Amino acid sequence: MAPVVADGDGIVERIVANDHVRWWAKPNLRRLYLFLVPFCLFIESTSGFDSSMMNGMQALVHWNKYFDHPEGGLLGFLVASYNLGGVTAIPFVPPFSDRFGRRMSIVFGSVVMIIGAVLQGLAKNLAMFIAARIILGHGIVYAIIGGAALLGELGHPKERAFLGSMFNAFFGVGAVVGAGIVVRTVLIPNDWSWRLPSLLQAAPSVIQLLFAFTVPESPRWLVSKDRSEEALEILIKYHAENDASNELPHIEIAEIRKALELENLSRKRGWAELFQTKGMRHRSLIGAALGVFTQFSGNNLISQYLVFILKMIGITDAHLQLRYTFGTEAWGLFVALLMAGIVPRFPRRRMYLLCASSLLVVYTGWTIAQALNNVTGTKTSGYAVLVMIFLYKPAYCIGYNALTYVYMVEIFPYYVRTKGLSWFQLWGRSASLFGSNVNPIGLRNVGWKYLIVYVVWLCIEVVFIYFLFPETYGKTLEELTFLFESEKEGANTLAVTAAFEIREKKA
Repeated sequence: MAPVVADGDGIVERIVANDHVRWWAKPNLRRLYLFLVPFCLFIESTSGFDSSMMNGMQALVHWNKYFDHPEGGLLGFLVASYNLGGVTAIPFVPPFSDRFGRRMSIVFGSVVMIIGAVLQGLAKNLAMFIAARIILGHGIVYAIIGGAALLGELGHPKERAFLGSMFNAFFGVGAVVGAGIVVRTVLIPNDWSWRLPSLLQAAPSVIQLLFAFTVPESPRWLVSKDRSEEALEILIKYHAENDASNELPHIEIAEIRKALELENLSRKRGWAELFQTKGMRHRSLIGAALGVFTQFSGNNLISQYLVFILKMIGITDAHLQLRYTFGTEAWGLFVALLMAGIVPRFPRRRMYLLCASSLLVVYTGWTIAQALNNVTGTKTSGYAVLVMIFLYKPAYCIGYNALTYVYMVEIFPYYVRTKGLSWFQLWGRSASLFGSNVNPIGLRNVGWKYLIVYVVWLCIEVVFIYFLFPETYGKTLEELTFLFESEKEGANTLAVTAAFEIREKKA
């Protein structure tokens, strides 16, 4: 017999649609978001800082001299060691976050990153520098997964997608700061030109520790630990401005309880949860693909090896190279923040298709311009390369920057969310690790022809997204637990629970 669709289907969306008060006019929600900025959004700033700092250091005379001018495979491994550390953290993050909570995952990751940054700044040799970067990379994964989950699970339904979009956008904050610092430290005539930026990489983590307990824990984590009363208090305080008669927090807590109950009925334990059903295997395929797409779409060429590319088109002055690096990162931050406010308002799949298609067009143009520059060596073709590099930023931000963590939090249900985010990180870090090692070798040995690899790969991305990415726009996290066709009956059960909660509250 076909399942009965409840009258309560879409209740949260209807309540939210009728709420016309903006978040800044709500004191409690305003305070929550104010503290979420330094505690959660600054997390990605550490990665942005690292990327632009390592890009800029390749132009620093004293850094190159101290480490005996690393290039090719050695330079690739040095840059990639950050992501190698991230890969080593993957098995430990989900059990840690699920046991100790999202906040403690951020705190632990921040402490590890501070230790890594100090060791990096005090490095006595290349081995110590690489070890410090591995420690930094190990810590960032704890913080990223905890932060992405906390933003998605704590934010008001109206702003949840925007918060997730801003999470990735803050990569640009760190990238701009890191690039700006190196622009100034290049003038320091000794080893502090690279030691100072290395030490300052700890700054975002210090900020996270200072604000660690200014925000509450995830309501969904609290419910999973049989602390529903605390979870309801948090939802009433921040989603209803302390109005216990407001329907929204009661509906949310009812949906969370029921979703967790349904999730636990047939779940397996451990990493097998990611593959136990057809729907979960589909989710895991998307998570793995998106991890690769976000890190192997040519973006690492710009964020990590722009100095190399600038040399290829005849820009050899170190200070000018660093200013171009700063300019691209500042432009990237601007478009990332702009897209974060616009893109979440549109269907996810459509934005991802637009993103991958735009990147394909830009990379094709870049490849042609780079080839012409290799043949003619004219300034015009070199400027064309720079134009394509700047156009790459908005194309990338449309989907891969603005929607990545929004989509991952939406795709994976609560009980497997940290494992899903870790799975995504595993593929993303592995792709970045591979790209960081291969990119300098490819650029050095093949030149402009290496860009063709990314043109072909971007064609594959467009096809994959078109056929395999589902739409998640306009649904609550609990409703998205039952995203795929085989799980519709569970979605109906959830809707019945929400409708029952309303009737009980009104009785």
